[in-house]
Amino acid sequence: MSQGILEHVNLTVADPKRTADQLVRLFGWKIRWEGPSMSGGHTVHVGTDDAYLAVYSPGDAEAPNQSNYAVKGGLNYVGVLVDDLEAAEARVTEAGFETFNHMDYEPGRRFYFNDADGIEFEVVSYA
Repeated sequence: MSQGILEHVNLTVADPKRTADQLVRLFGWKIRWEGPSMSGGHTVHVGTDDAYLAVYSPGDAEAPNQSNYAVKGGLNYVGVLVDDLEAAEARVTEAGFETFNHMDYEPGRRFYFNDADGIEFEVVSYA
């Protein structure tokens, strides 16, 4: 059996263009595609040549009424690997996000932050 490779994850956000631009600034990613999508919505694919996040909005997305950690099938966080953890954290805080849960355990160091839509990101470095 061949091994599967994660190609993308699709997330609902309030403003796909804003979220994609933020991810470009924070992680050095690029916008791979942008256009109309299901239910009259709009999607932006942002990431690397090998993997990306599809950030989607139907135009009237609702905010969750509880933590995703408490919902079956909820997305708990998105993990992003970086070479320089301190530089990544500086970009995150300069963008106005508060970092938390700084941890250092094998195989790397990490911190977390919530974006404007409340999506939690884990930023990790193995360097």
